[in-house]
Amino acid sequence: MKEKKKKPTYNMWQNTAYFVKAAWENCPSVLWICLLLAVATAGATVVEMLFVPVVLGQVEGHVPLPQLLATIGVFTLALLLMWGGKSYLNTNALFGRIEVRTEMSARISRKITGTSYANLLDTKFREYENLAYRTCDGNADAAEAIWTTWTDILTNVLGFVVYLLLLSGLNGWMVTLVVLTTAVGFMVSQHLEGWGYRHREERAASLKTIYYAKDVATKREYAQDIRIFGLRPWLDEVWGSAMRAYQAFLTRRERVYFGVHVVDALLTLLRNGGAYAYLIWMTLTQGLPASQFLLYFAAISGFTQWVKGIMEQVSTLHRQSLELSNLREFLEWPEPFAFEEGAPLPQGLKECEILLDHVSYRYPGAEKDTITDLSFTLHPGEKVAIVGLNGAGKTTLVKLLCGFLDPTEGSVRLNGVDIRTYNRREYYHLFSAVFQEFSVLDTSVAVNVAQRVEDIDRERVAKCLEQAGLTQAVEALPRGMDTPVTRNVFEDGVELSGGQMQRLMLARALYRDAPVVVLDEPTAALDPLAEHDIYMKYNSMTQGKSSLFISHRLASTRFCDRILYLEHGRIAEEGTHQSLLDLGGGYAKLFEVQSRYYQEGGEF
Repeated sequence: MKEKKKKPTYNMWQNTAYFVKAAWENCPSVLWICLLLAVATAGATVVEMLFVPVVLGQVEGHVPLPQLLATIGVFTLALLLMWGGKSYLNTNALFGRIEVRTEMSARISRKITGTSYANLLDTKFREYENLAYRTCDGNADAAEAIWTTWTDILTNVLGFVVYLLLLSGLNGWMVTLVVLTTAVGFMVSQHLEGWGYRHREERAASLKTIYYAKDVATKREYAQDIRIFGLRPWLDEVWGSAMRAYQAFLTRRERVYFGVHVVDALLTLLRNGGAYAYLIWMTLTQGLPASQFLLYFAAISGFTQWVKGIMEQVSTLHRQSLELSNLREFLEWPEPFAFEEGAPLPQGLKECEILLDHVSYRYPGAEKDTITDLSFTLHPGEKVAIVGLNGAGKTTLVKLLCGFLDPTEGSVRLNGVDIRTYNRREYYHLFSAVFQEFSVLDTSVAVNVAQRVEDIDRERVAKCLEQAGLTQAVEALPRGMDTPVTRNVFEDGVELSGGQMQRLMLARALYRDAPVVVLDEPTAALDPLAEHDIYMKYNSMTQGKSSLFISHRLASTRFCDRILYLEHGRIAEEGTHQSLLDLGGGYAKLFEVQSRYYQEGGEF
């Protein structure tokens, strides 16, 4: 059965009202400038149209030369004023339109950084994110171009009214012919816009793959793998397949466009041919003066353009509205977590007992659970290790405990209260975490440690760097703690070694000073001895805090009060390091294999 295409949530009037409100809040001048620009543009066109017929009429009437020159002077001055006004207004309107568009871009960014983590795993959310950003990419995109469209609509409406008054002395059927044929052309254009909207997801899917292939081919982190493993043929195939699909889409679209253009040409021939034949008949049979012939000839041609302009711009507005509807749907995407509407955490909360009660979790689209009926409690001040092979569910368990994901079944409770009732952002403040794929900002060492731009306690940063063993390395940098990390943005940035990066993350965790510390395999890229050294440093620096250490290397977490050994998303064994060795189960066997492997100089 063919899937029913989704209709846009908001129509063009609702989207226009939304953007008028946004403009009023951020740059009100863009509204009245659009109105003045429409008046100036329509006025200039009307004056241009009247100029020659009026002057010709005065020549036919044998008016005195001074009067004729005065008429020419008035028209010339009026045109200069209107053209100058248009140029001035266009320049000022541009700045206002850009300001509103950048506000929309800022709203998109705030949505992405503030949305529930679960949304970031949703493919549909990501698709709408791309669609939303596409409305704000440049001057010609919908979030800015809507103001140009509305200015053009108002211009055409004003011109339509003026020209309709000029043509009121002619036979009514001619005006009706112009309006009807243009209306049919508008409906054909609507069909074209509707076709594009119905096939937007097909276009987006091809472009998504094309952009992905481009990113892989150009980003630095992929460069070595592409060359070492000979990935260029694979990239060529991904790129070529996506381009072929996109070209097939464009071919079908051009066929639709061609049919629409043929119909439009036939309608134009009928409309203009009929109108011009009528004017010629009036000239031959009723002696229409040359000045009036020229006036009506220009008025009919202009009237056609005004009507066509209204229809085309409304059609353009309709298309832009479809895109802006996607933007608004993204900004209003439902949040599975409670944020401001959630209950606040108790004031001064320092001791946290976090219970995972019969928790199961299955990723969207997966066939089986990653975590299955798992229960454990992280007590205040306790150090717990979660270990196991890759794929055992360790990282997913951390995401559930930290509140990045809500369990499919069961609950996560903070001091006995389900965390789903709390403001999730306040819950995040309980954690100081370093993840396997930790983020290093392209900014100074100080900002990376403090994770803020303003109100940085530099003495506290220095103390955390000292505790993390980075003081000497940072002091040796050209600008000390103000030296940028990485060279993606700043040319004078520095590249830290793997060990230094880990210590920087330790300093960041210390600066945060949260009651719960989570380390999710941040040292997986280091050798076992280096990892053990970093973990011991974390252990000594986080005394008195609840700590969760994640690793697939069992030797790194022997110091923990309790160790949970995971297999296939379940707690297979639990106890201290020694008790698990004495048990002689999976943990003991894996520890023996890893110990022997490390002694032989390998990695597991």
